[in-house]
Amino acid sequence: MNKLGMGSVVAQVEGILVRDPDPFPYFMLIAFEASGPIRFALLLLFWPVIRLLDLLGMQDFGFRLTVFIAVAGIRISDIEYVGRAVLPKFYMDDMNMDAWRIFNQYGKRVVVTKSPRLMVERFVKEHLGAEEVIGSELDTNRFGFATGLVRNVGSISYRVSKLFGNEKPSLGLGSSMGSNGTTFLSHCEEKCHPPFVHKPLEEYDRSNLPIPVIFHDGRLIKLPKPVTALLILLWFPIGMLLAIIRIVSFIMLPMSALKYGVKIMGLRMIVKGEPTSPPPSSSTSVLFVCNHRTLFDPVFVASILNRRRIAAVTYSLSSICEAFAPIPTIRLSRIRNTDEEKIKRELAKGDLIICPEGTTCREPFLLRFSSLFAELTDQIVPVAINYKAPLFYATTARGWKALDPVFFAMNPTSVYEFTFLDKLPIETTCFHGKTSIHVANYVQRLLAATLKFGCTNFTRKDKYRLLAGNDGTVATNVDKCPT
Repeated sequence: MNKLGMGSVVAQVEGILVRDPDPFPYFMLIAFEASGPIRFALLLLFWPVIRLLDLLGMQDFGFRLTVFIAVAGIRISDIEYVGRAVLPKFYMDDMNMDAWRIFNQYGKRVVVTKSPRLMVERFVKEHLGAEEVIGSELDTNRFGFATGLVRNVGSISYRVSKLFGNEKPSLGLGSSMGSNGTTFLSHCEEKCHPPFVHKPLEEYDRSNLPIPVIFHDGRLIKLPKPVTALLILLWFPIGMLLAIIRIVSFIMLPMSALKYGVKIMGLRMIVKGEPTSPPPSSSTSVLFVCNHRTLFDPVFVASILNRRRIAAVTYSLSSICEAFAPIPTIRLSRIRNTDEEKIKRELAKGDLIICPEGTTCREPFLLRFSSLFAELTDQIVPVAINYKAPLFYATTARGWKALDPVFFAMNPTSVYEFTFLDKLPIETTCFHGKTSIHVANYVQRLLAATLKFGCTNFTRKDKYRLLAGNDGTVATNVDKCPT
């Protein structure tokens, strides 16, 4: 019997750590996110052929055909990015928690996969704590492009045997189904197959869950299994046309009508609480402090208020989006003194909307709030924002950010929820002796509690560094907010 943190385990990804035994949808993601809709459609077109080859017992040939169509001619750096920034979210959503609880009991963790190593490495190392990944290897040419072929690096069974040498892994987690990647079980002292009745469930540490995926990129919200992928492709030309009509109509609407014109965008807007703003005769401006979900957050907050001049602070809005924004935007330089003066000038003119996270976060977490806003006024109204859409993400960290409004408008429907909280009591602000960091953390916790989100210490810089692969772990900053 294994003691916690002792021994070694080798686990299969497909069908074991991840419930779906078919890696095809993940290759669809590679095709869409690293290449585009044309390759996405081409791979889906070949799916019946690939499926037929599987049924005829030619799984290896079908797998190689899948790899070739999905990656041939794509830069290996683009494939790496998708494996690092896009796929982990979908793997996590399909995690087999029973297999994870067993896998997590062992000190040395190794995973095997028939997919290219680049596709699963980030997920299993950063979120599951695996030490080694044994998978197929993509062939590349001297210009850094994938040829679409798989290099011969030996069978998975041989590589597991070579990795452990004279020792045997304590446990092998694998399926008895399939011809690729399961023979490694013969090298393990103990074998465990689904449904993983390995120990009573109550004996596992329920608090010790996989490290959550907080940052991810890509445009697709749903895992593109064949039927879902077909629906996405059928909707794509309709959605593009609809997006153009919606965006043009939205731009032409006067600000006073935006609140009523959101249905043009296929949007259901839910407003909770009492939007607070001083009357037009008041000389005191209000700073609305929001968490950040999409680039449209300030626009819709302004449309709900619709009482006086209101502007929005921006960090990295594209020039095209800025040019067509229906409300004034103030681009910050990230130089504290300069930005402080800019915000003070705007507050002197009227109300202001700011998202102190500095970037969007898709998962139910809030990034660390910049404390600058807390130093500028005692008139602070927190606004909790949530957004849900069925097909496409409206923001991206990489690629054509100018297309963000297009993908936002391509969704058939979506739901935006705004909760206006009470203005902060004067005694909780900097003007009553609190530090700006204390106020920023207080507002972060207040919004997180309203949304039932988690707090993190991550900043905008952390987000882009992690997505770029320049940091080794996400464990230390999850669910931590300094007091």
